[in-house]
Amino acid sequence: MGNLILKMEKITKKFPGVLALSEVSFELNTGEIHALMGENGAGKSTLIKVLTGVHQADSGQIYYEGKQIKPSSTLEAQRIGISTVYQEVNLCPNLSVAENIFIGREPIKNFKIDWQEMNDRAKELLRKFDLDIDVTKNLSYYTVAIQQMVAIVRALDISAKILILDEPTSSLDKDETEKLFGLMRKLKKEGIAIIFITHFIDDVYEIADTITVLRNGKLIDKRPIDSFPKLEMVAKMIGKELETLSDIGDKTTVYEEKDDKLVVKARQLSSRNISPFDLEIYEGQVVGLAGLLGSGRTELVNILFGLDQIIEGELLVDGELKHFSSPKEAMDEGFSLCPEDRKTDGLLSDLSVRENMTLGLQVKNGYFNSLSIEEQNELCEKFVKILNIATPSLDQQVKNLSGGNQQKVILARWLMTNPKVLILDEPTRGIDVGTKADIQKFVIELAEEGKSIVFISSELDEVIRVSNSVTVLRDRRKIAEVKNEDINRNNIMNLIATGGESL
Repeated sequence: MGNLILKMEKITKKFPGVLALSEVSFELNTGEIHALMGENGAGKSTLIKVLTGVHQADSGQIYYEGKQIKPSSTLEAQRIGISTVYQEVNLCPNLSVAENIFIGREPIKNFKIDWQEMNDRAKELLRKFDLDIDVTKNLSYYTVAIQQMVAIVRALDISAKILILDEPTSSLDKDETEKLFGLMRKLKKEGIAIIFITHFIDDVYEIADTITVLRNGKLIDKRPIDSFPKLEMVAKMIGKELETLSDIGDKTTVYEEKDDKLVVKARQLSSRNISPFDLEIYEGQVVGLAGLLGSGRTELVNILFGLDQIIEGELLVDGELKHFSSPKEAMDEGFSLCPEDRKTDGLLSDLSVRENMTLGLQVKNGYFNSLSIEEQNELCEKFVKILNIATPSLDQQVKNLSGGNQQKVILARWLMTNPKVLILDEPTRGIDVGTKADIQKFVIELAEEGKSIVFISSELDEVIRVSNSVTVLRDRRKIAEVKNEDINRNNIMNLIATGGESL
């Protein structure tokens, strides 16, 4: 590692009812990959937003290459040499890939945008990621993974000396993650300083040099990676012993085989987005969906919830043939869906916590059966307590909560509808270890109470931990189903690799 390039001293930032940062200090060297770790609400995002000019610190100083700076906007931070790629891809889906990379910096020739040069330069930049795509197509044409890579390429092309990556691997598969890590190592050798924010602990220990841990807006620890054991680091993050994780136990000891009621049966069910599949979901059962990015997990649950239309096959609910043409029809039959993208498909960010939590029940009850404010408050307070949602009040705008608490708000929304089939699509994506453990334990408790649950996670260990039946998908088709003692990492990875030819 090289010289000190960034020093943040005693940064404090307050929001109404929340002390987001309390005298937090942070240092970064050239040629260093520095992981910033902590639970949701620990202060990571706030610290980065202070650094990049989104927020102004209430007190404290920032030094860049020895000179004090105080960016007032992200554009000013970029001009200084600090670029950020945030967790949610923040690009323009209606513009081309090339336009997104060079927006605001388009090459000009004869007082006009030089489209040929811009497209050629975009192609050259993408080759660093071994991406050979048509840069003239709209960004929306491509998968979330490719959109994430485009966001990273754009940040790099600004010629930053400091690159901030906020959950960059959350939408990438293993191969794409390795390509990203290869580029990060190359940038490190070139002297670029990288702040790496992620909830994937293995990623941190594979790529980072240093770890800084924040908790509740305070600096807890900073160490070189080789002197910071994983278990100790996790304990520092959550501020308590690891029983929250160990209490979940091995999933094979949680459930017993029993003659439960068959709630959902799909027979050769298909849509335009997924090949015909069979599926059975029993009362009190957690059915996990495992597979790589793009394997068809979300597409499978979309057809169950009426988001995608059935092309062929049969869907039986409690033995009766159903054909959902909308989510409302699925809700009327006791289905609920916590979507993969909480910000785009789940939350109404400008509405309050209370309004977001009661939305599902209001829709289910219908326009003429609205809940009174007193009824809403009573219900919301109940679920705030059950799910341990951290919010100053029910009137707080939901966008001001941490990612983990936003996820709990969505979960509360659907639990209020008292569903018999609860579909959870990536319920722990982008949230901290402690909250992940809380949600995993809650899923198991709901199943024990008789709820039928479909559980999707990109983290295979998480699927294994909570499920007593796992449906394995690849290339948008079901390739296998494993149960109980056969549910283990080796079996499932072998199935994915071989396309279901062997266990």
